[in-house]
Amino acid sequence: MEKKLKVGLIGGTGLVGQRLVSLLHNHPWFEIVSIAASEHSAGKTYQEAVGSRWKLNTEIPVPIKALIVKNAADVSEVSEDVDFVFCAVDMAKEETKLLEERYAQAETPVISCNSANRLIGDIPMIIPELNPEHIQIIEQQRKRLGTKNGFIVVKPNCSIQSYVPPIHALLDFKPKQILACTYQAISGAGKNFEEWPEMVDNVIPYIGGEEDKSENEPLKIWGRIQKDAIVPAENPVITTQCIRIPVTDGHLAAVFVSFEQKPSKQEIIDLWSNYQGKPQILGLPNAPKPFMKYFEEENRPQTKLDRDFGNGMGVTMGRLREDKIYDYKFICLSHNVLRGAAGGAVLIAELLKAEGYLQAK
Repeated sequence: MEKKLKVGLIGGTGLVGQRLVSLLHNHPWFEIVSIAASEHSAGKTYQEAVGSRWKLNTEIPVPIKALIVKNAADVSEVSEDVDFVFCAVDMAKEETKLLEERYAQAETPVISCNSANRLIGDIPMIIPELNPEHIQIIEQQRKRLGTKNGFIVVKPNCSIQSYVPPIHALLDFKPKQILACTYQAISGAGKNFEEWPEMVDNVIPYIGGEEDKSENEPLKIWGRIQKDAIVPAENPVITTQCIRIPVTDGHLAAVFVSFEQKPSKQEIIDLWSNYQGKPQILGLPNAPKPFMKYFEEENRPQTKLDRDFGNGMGVTMGRLREDKIYDYKFICLSHNVLRGAAGGAVLIAELLKAEGYLQAK
């Protein structure tokens, strides 16, 4: 049996870090050997550092409870024990950017759940089923950083994970305008109802920075590598509204789209139902099969019923109809903490390993 790669979690005590713990425990390829967090948590066991803030329904895995949390700022100490790290820190953007660069320059590859490095030209932002070819820019990034093995790869914002995959499956029809209104769970803010009681029986029509990410990040996903950078696509034009709603997990979107070449409704459904990306072809451990599912029922997908499709890694769609202003409208849904955060990061790591970018030091 091939020896598992040794993994470090930077920012391992927050909600995304906790999900990473649960996903990586008993992973066939990876093993958590180190967890790092803020100076406040350093020196405590993981169980002590998390304390009452453990938010998952399952218990902390026994081997993880006793791990001594390290200081995330001690890059050399963390790096010497691991083959690569996941980064899910809660820090200012510039501080996060510099911290991830320090780990990469210490020859420790970084898979980031943070936004700090998403729009840097030579840092690939990956949805593994959509743009796996972008990992080729890593070689150029290594030249800039002066590294042999170290690099940074980022996961895109959770808000785009529901509507970008179904649009991606239709790119041959040249979508030209997209309106997406996202209805986002409170776990997207790292909270539950006990911590955020004002969300009960409430809707907040604003999520700071979310609309800018939702409108611009898809264009990098659909961009092309040109020399030393990924150049974002110029089309389609995307406009969004991002709204916080009182559900625990799951980001739902109402999407309106127009095409240069309008497909039929059946063509759209067939493309969604049959779409396979590289993770499905390679049989990666966390790749959902199928990746996307269309519901014929008029009241699906529903957040509570369907967010766990494909173990929370799949995308569901429904209510595809012609529209009076746009060509079509539909509803779509993804799990924001699994596909949108921790699970998406793990799938990126699986892709990177399968393509030879992650190796034992």
